Amino acid sequence: MNKKSFSVVIITIFVLAAIISIFYEHKVNNKDENLNNKEIKTTTVTGTKEKKKEEKIMDGISINFHASIRIEKVGKVFYFDPYKIEDSKNDADYIFVTHSHYDHYSEEDIKKVMNDKTKFVVTSDLEENIKGLGVSSDNITVVFPEKKYKVDDISFSTVSSYNIEKTYHKKSYNWVGYVVTIDNNKYYVVGDSDVTDELKNTECDVIFIPVGGTYTMNAKEAADVVNNMNVKYAVPIHYGVVGSKSDAESFVSSLNDNIKGIILK
Repeated sequence: MNKKSFSVVIITIFVLAAIISIFYEHKVNNKDENLNNKEIKTTTVTGTKEKKKEEKIMDGISINFHASIRIEKVGKVFYFDPYKIEDSKNDADYIFVTHSHYDHYSEEDIKKVMNDKTKFVVTSDLEENIKGLGVSSDNITVVFPEKKYKVDDISFSTVSSYNIEKTYHKKSYNWVGYVVTIDNNKYYVVGDSDVTDELKNTECDVIFIPVGGTYTMNAKEAADVVNNMNVKYAVPIHYGVVGSKSDAESFVSSLNDNIKGIILK
């Protein structure tokens, strides 16, 4: 072999070695990239499942109007302060009333949702009114603030609901909010209230809180107190009669990132 031929062989070997090296490196990189993509995809899927599981807390919940709430869960239908009910469904298993003001205790609307088996949970000033609707005493639970109760297999507690300086909702009236445990989650319907120590110290997963101002706390006050509570979801209520949707939007936009604000219809 002459000197020129030897040089050609050496060059060819180097070129082949370089091609093999590039091919191997590209294959390894592709493998790593595929592994990374697989890991990312798995994380995304898991996150989505967890999110869907979390969002089930809010399934079956709607706001009729103002502060009127309907919850359908565990095969039961719960109404809180039924008001402005459009259709007569007469589907209530339980009706909770926070106090006797017309936009919370409306006999016209109660008649649209109650039936012969409906259980009522009401403040002491409403007991005789409920009996006047033909409801048996056995189906009426009269409540007082800061107490724990159980009706059937539904456990709940009451939280004092009142104004601090205004006189619309005096503490002495014994009006309440409700913390009802449904499917291992605690739903707190505040009722008509200002920001009180009792509210601040209430544990719940979901809070339905007034934001309309005038007769209750306003949107900013509501957001400030909720941001200091360990809640997952916050739903603005008590706007429409007093206050507007802009109050609800202001409340939601002022919540911390770890709290999900939801405007329900």
